[in-house]
Amino acid sequence: MQIGPYPFSGRVVLAPMAGITDLPFRKLCRRFGAAFAVSEMVSANAQLYGSIKTQRKIDHRGEAKPRVVQIAGADPRAMALVARFNADNGADIIDINMGCPAKKICRQQAGSALLRDQSLVRKIIGAVVEACDLPITLKIRTGWDENSRNAVAVAKLAEEEGIAALAVHGRTRACGFHGQAEYETIREVKQGVSIPVIANGDIGTPAQAKRVLDFTGADAIMVGRGARGRPWLFQQINRFVEDGVMVDEPAIEFQYQIVAEHLQALYAFYGDTMGVRIARKHLAWYTKGLPGGSEFRRQINSETLSVEQSRKVKDFYQRQLADHILAA
Repeated sequence: MQIGPYPFSGRVVLAPMAGITDLPFRKLCRRFGAAFAVSEMVSANAQLYGSIKTQRKIDHRGEAKPRVVQIAGADPRAMALVARFNADNGADIIDINMGCPAKKICRQQAGSALLRDQSLVRKIIGAVVEACDLPITLKIRTGWDENSRNAVAVAKLAEEEGIAALAVHGRTRACGFHGQAEYETIREVKQGVSIPVIANGDIGTPAQAKRVLDFTGADAIMVGRGARGRPWLFQQINRFVEDGVMVDEPAIEFQYQIVAEHLQALYAFYGDTMGVRIARKHLAWYTKGLPGGSEFRRQINSETLSVEQSRKVKDFYQRQLADHILAA
């Protein structure tokens, strides 16, 4: 797969997720083989450009190229301006969000709400493509609801307007994240355009990734929720897709090493107070399914000091290792 001047050897990428795909997590997933990692979406509201929250979203310090920034909005001119703003601040690829199902986004006629207005879709894409000399990609859903699945039409329109690659989540906006993702529409999209197509939705294992790639003919797959607490999933998927080898979950010692490094990166990026709060959700995902994880999460959620949070995490993983040795 190639997007603009950027060739990719791997076939799995990290999906944009609000409150999750910050710089520390993107760098971690890239380390484990994500071909690229998409930022949290950046609003086209110019009044937010200077906010601390936006500045964190567009922070690319130490991030490998290509740096992919997702933008969201419903006004073509504002979308062109925010694309230009990010191009001037380190982005290598701009991704347009037309897939977010969140009510607060759709109420602004942005995200997946745009799929109801193909004329506006064309105007936004055209404005963004013209605004900056970077590859522009697009993320969509299969349509607004079951009665208006128009992903194929939108994909063809997007290709005509200069979109360099397209990611399709196999649900309508009405589905939210409920039920099962379907891949028939993604296969139809792939058959209908010549630009790279990335399949997204309910991909959480190497075997499932390969099934989706084989069924849809997609150039790559995009993993979102499946990577929470499992950044090594990218490595596992790449290995299975390439040569059919199923790589086991990392040893508990290695998992702790990754968790500890992630914690320190969060503290450094956000500061101790906010870093501790943000780390809680990641720790919940990392420890899901581990013995004693429920009690550990109850304790860790009341911790406010980074040094104590780190100590409790270390103690938890040491107990995991001791129990593993005894059971061997």
